[in-house]
Order: sequence, then C-alpha cells, then structure tokens
Amino acid sequence: MTLPTPPSSGAESDALVPRGKATRLEERLPSWRFEAARTTLWLVPTLFVVASVALFAATIAFDHHVYADRVTLPTWLAAGGADAGRQVLIAIAAAVITVVGVVFSITILALTLASQQFGPRMMRHFIRDVGSQVTLGVFVATFVYAVLALAAITSGPGAAFVPHLSITIAEGLSLVDVGVLIYFIHHIARMIQLPEVIASIARDLHQAIVSEFPLPASSQLEPLDDEGRPVAWLLDALERSGATVPASSSGYLQHVGYAQLIAIAAHNDAVIRLTHLPGHFVVEGHPLAEVWPRTAAPQVAAALDRAHALGPHRTLLQDPVFAIDQLVEIAIRALSPAVNDTFTALTCIDWLSAGLSELSQRSLTEGVYRDRERRIRLISSDPSYSRMVNRAIDKIRQCAAGMPAVLIRLLDGIRAVTKATVDARQRQVLARQGGMILSLAEATVRDANDLADVRLRHERLMASIAAMDEGAEAASP
Repeated sequence: MTLPTPPSSGAESDALVPRGKATRLEERLPSWRFEAARTTLWLVPTLFVVASVALFAATIAFDHHVYADRVTLPTWLAAGGADAGRQVLIAIAAAVITVVGVVFSITILALTLASQQFGPRMMRHFIRDVGSQVTLGVFVATFVYAVLALAAITSGPGAAFVPHLSITIAEGLSLVDVGVLIYFIHHIARMIQLPEVIASIARDLHQAIVSEFPLPASSQLEPLDDEGRPVAWLLDALERSGATVPASSSGYLQHVGYAQLIAIAAHNDAVIRLTHLPGHFVVEGHPLAEVWPRTAAPQVAAALDRAHALGPHRTLLQDPVFAIDQLVEIAIRALSPAVNDTFTALTCIDWLSAGLSELSQRSLTEGVYRDRERRIRLISSDPSYSRMVNRAIDKIRQCAAGMPAVLIRLLDGIRAVTKATVDARQRQVLARQGGMILSLAEATVRDANDLADVRLRHERLMASIAAMDEGAEAASP
C-alpha cells in the first residue's frame, strides 16, 4: 500500500514522500477550474473582445493627437472623409458578423452530425477545442472594434473627426479574419475526421494516466503507519464507530479536493475515507464519505461541499476511465449494424492498447494521504488494473461476436499490452480476457480458417505471457 502525503516544504517530508504521488496531488489542485473554463465558448471570445476594446482605446487616443496636430500620420493611412470612413467600417462590421453567423451555423450542424456518429459525449471534446474558440474570438473582436471605430466618427459644422489609424487597424483586422477563416475551415474539416478524434482522445487518456498514476519506481518506499494507528485499524474504526457524511446533491463526481480534505481532517484530528471516485455518480442523501471520530462529521461535511465538484457529466480530470469509455463508445458504435465500420473499431483498439500499455507501467494502489505530521488523514481507492482493462475490452468483445477481424485485433492488442506489464497479476487479467475472446470466437466464428487464425493469435498471447512469467521468476532472487 502506497502512503503519499500532500506537498510540503520540509526536507524530511520530501525524503519520505514518493515523488510521483506528491506531483499527482499538486496537479489536482487548480486544474478543475481551468477545465471548467476551458469547456466554454465564451471565455476566449470575451478575452479577445476585451483586448479589442483596449486596442481601440489606444488607437483612438492616437487619432485624437493627430486631430489636434500633435502627431502626423503617413499619407497612406488617410481613410478619406467621414462618409468614406463610415462606409468602410460598416462594410467590415456587416461582413464579419455575417461570416460569424454562417460559419458557426455550419459548424454546429457538422458537429451535430459528428456527435451522432461519435456519441453525444464527443460534443464536449469539440467545444473545448482552442482553435474554434480563438476563431470565434477573432471575429467577434473585429466586429466590436469596427463598431467602436464607427461610433467615434463625428461630422458637423466644424471639422469632422475621422480616426484614420483606427480605420486602418480595422482594415488590417479584416485581412486577419480572412486568414483565420481559411484556417478554421481547414481545422474543422480535419477535426471531425475519425482518426483525428480518436487520436485526440487517446492523447487525453495518456495525459490522464501520467498525471494520476505514478511509476512503480516512485512507490517503492516501505509503508508508514501512525504509531498505534495502522491503516487496518483505522479502517476498522471507520466501520465500527465512524459517521457517514451524505451527499448534498446528485451528479457525477468531477473533482476531489484532496488537499482541502487533508487540511480539515488535520484541523479536527480526524480520518476521512472517500466512498466514491471521480467519475462515479453520486445520489443525494447517499454516503459520500466516512469520518472517524463522529464528532468531526459536521466540519467534514462542510468541507466536502467545498472540496467536491459535482456536475451533470463526467470529465477527464482525475477520471482516466472516462477517456477509455469514450474510445469504447466510438468502437461499439462502429461495430453496430447501422454503421458497420470495422476499421474505425480497429483504430480504437489500437489506441486502447497503447493506453493500457502505459497504464501497465503505472502503480494503481489504494491511496493513503498524510498531513505534514505524517498522520493518516485521508483514505481513498484508485481504480484497479483489472477494472480498467475490463472497461477497455469487455464491451468491444461483446459487440464483436462473429467478427474474426476484430477478435484478432483484440488479441494482438492484448499481446502488445502484455509486453508492458510489470507483474504476474496484470498478466493474469490479460490472460483472462484472451480466454474470453477465444471462447467467443469458438462459439460465433463459423469459418474454420478464421477460427484457426483466432486460435493462433491466442496461442501467441499465452506464449508471450508464459515467457514473461518465466523471465520474472528467473530474475527474482
């Protein structure tokens, strides 16, 4: 059992804490707010609008200096009279807002059609795309700048005020918009292609695995127990005399504030055991955590409301299983009779095998978190290796009945994962999946040659597992 602690500045703590777990805790703290802000279509455009207002304030101030004959502009910056300037700015504003409406209407239609093929959960993947957000921001910022410059033009009995520099900047922004429009069309056309979508989700899976699970080398220190309070004793105390903290609302658990919970537990000299992992659905009134001693339950309940983030959907933050489920969803949709796209399913299997290979090199253990005094304050469980492997393979295998190409690719993918495993228990999980695939093939594949190919792949998988087991036994002292 790995016993990580929250980050601290003391050298003694740094020597005792496995580095991977400490880094994992540090990465969790601010990221859920960033993820929530990233999955919006208003934040980046708002920042661009603010920037355009600031740019207009600077250029209009310069134009006022020109109007007062304090500064002289080059002759090529002259935009003609007030009427000519208005016509230019009106044309820019009208063209930009028209393009925004047309382009993003088409985009929403394309993404709607794509979500029907990829699954409704893929829409969040497209919404959080930075390229789309920046494109919308550039167009909206140009429109706002042109409208502000248009309002600054004045004409009357005296000399008319024409902001020549601001009009020139608006013309330059319109040229930038043309380049952004070309980029956006290319970007959307590429982004909705299945290989790009699958590869992007696979990258998210890799990042989630790296940030959530440490390498085994970072977990080799001997477990530490509180004096007189070993982990087993604390778990028994939680079962016998602990208080249950119910959930205050329903939703998917999107984020757990581990550092906040450790701090409130240390302040109340308590121990907290979390009953849900990020990605689990929490029902209002059902147990969310267990607290010992009972007297600390009210304070912990208040802390849980602040430290936990619940929402209507799952996110990749602290939940690598969600990325696995996304790839599996695309695969089983592709294998459905309505779509019948075997090659897409094979692509998903390839990326899933890459993710499971990375996962096989990581440490998936129960987490016991300490305060700065090295006292156990928080106990939570990480997803087990078998659970994540089963989530990646079970549904695809069940949908691949009678499809030797998919069954063969599953066996080849499992064999590739086997080469990345670090212990025999992982290989037992993979061998079990290989046996289930072979049983399915023998029951559903009718052609003898196809069945022979499946059996050959299974034999290679089992031979690879046996060779690695023998190698591990020979290397052990």
